[in-house]
Amino acid sequence: MASPPRIQAGDPELRSRHLLGLPEDVGADEVEVLAISRFAQAHWEDTDVVPQPRGIMGPMTAALGIRAVGSSTTPARTLRLARLSTLTGPYRVEAEDAVSLGLPTTSTLAYVLVAPRERGEKPYPGGDRDGLKRAFPEGMPIREEERVLQWLVAAARRLGGSVRIGEHGTILTPDVDSAIDLTVLSDSWLEPAEALAVVQSVQARARLSEATGTWNGPLPGVGRDATGRPGWVAEAGGRGLSAALERYGVDDEAERQRLMDEASAFDELMLAVPPVPEAFGVLVDLGHDGMLSVEAGVETTLPPLMRDLPWTQNGIVAYRVHWEPPFIEELEAERPSFEHRVARSRAAPLVQAVARAVHGAIGGEIADEADFLVDPEDV
Repeated sequence: MASPPRIQAGDPELRSRHLLGLPEDVGADEVEVLAISRFAQAHWEDTDVVPQPRGIMGPMTAALGIRAVGSSTTPARTLRLARLSTLTGPYRVEAEDAVSLGLPTTSTLAYVLVAPRERGEKPYPGGDRDGLKRAFPEGMPIREEERVLQWLVAAARRLGGSVRIGEHGTILTPDVDSAIDLTVLSDSWLEPAEALAVVQSVQARARLSEATGTWNGPLPGVGRDATGRPGWVAEAGGRGLSAALERYGVDDEAERQRLMDEASAFDELMLAVPPVPEAFGVLVDLGHDGMLSVEAGVETTLPPLMRDLPWTQNGIVAYRVHWEPPFIEELEAERPSFEHRVARSRAAPLVQAVARAVHGAIGGEIADEADFLVDPEDV
């Protein structure tokens, strides 16, 4: 049986490219599906290539390859992602190739990304779950390079692979368990009480997310005539409030009272005859493990694979099953704490169970955090 052509790990051109390393059991069709899930125009191009044997045909690089002629290997193929970006592979990665490139030993296949180099500002402080800030300390990718690199990391997370960044050889191995949220996309609307019953079939402590109090006006110390504010507060109501009131405020007391009366009358009408809800939420308190929510609302942006399906043409409702940990900043940590990972491991089965229950009640499709579709039997 023919095998993929071997990657030329020593080729300087290849080492300057971004690579996607994958386990041996990942097929090219799986990579294609993930590409189509993010890039609507993704397609295989006609030219099949294999790496150029060293010392033959001069300067043509092994990274980009040459047309396969009578080769005993399976030709690598080129997958067009965007106007200027392609992904070529698979290539076979031997153990010494993986060591040379810095890839994990589980990476036995590789795809080579050819994309424009487009950089912006240095990374801002804050979360870096994907590791891209660590990989690009001089300037973050922008525009097309940013889009394809974000997809490359998401694909690596979904397929259990790694990404090698060309400039410095930085290796990104996203945690496959770091993104546990799921979304059920359906053309059916569940009333809040119906959705609550579905979630309670999995977790009896579920409750509807509702306002628990009434608004009694602004807090003391806020507004045009506020007094008694702390010395460290530059201006009551925030910096620039008085200037905005001077420019846009209503000075006439009678007119101001009329506007306030109209606003009060509108509030009373909305409370007496509230509009039909277009979104709602169901909450499950997980105690030390955080909070789980199911947020229902109209979805306007669908994964490309779903846009032409007949049942999506008249509107789609998204039921987002989201886990919020006790310390929200850990969601964007590339290497979260042990306590976070323990809480996540306990919350993940519940997220999956709730998504299965909602899907069982209304049908549709299930997508992960990267908008990649998930087989309901795998949830």
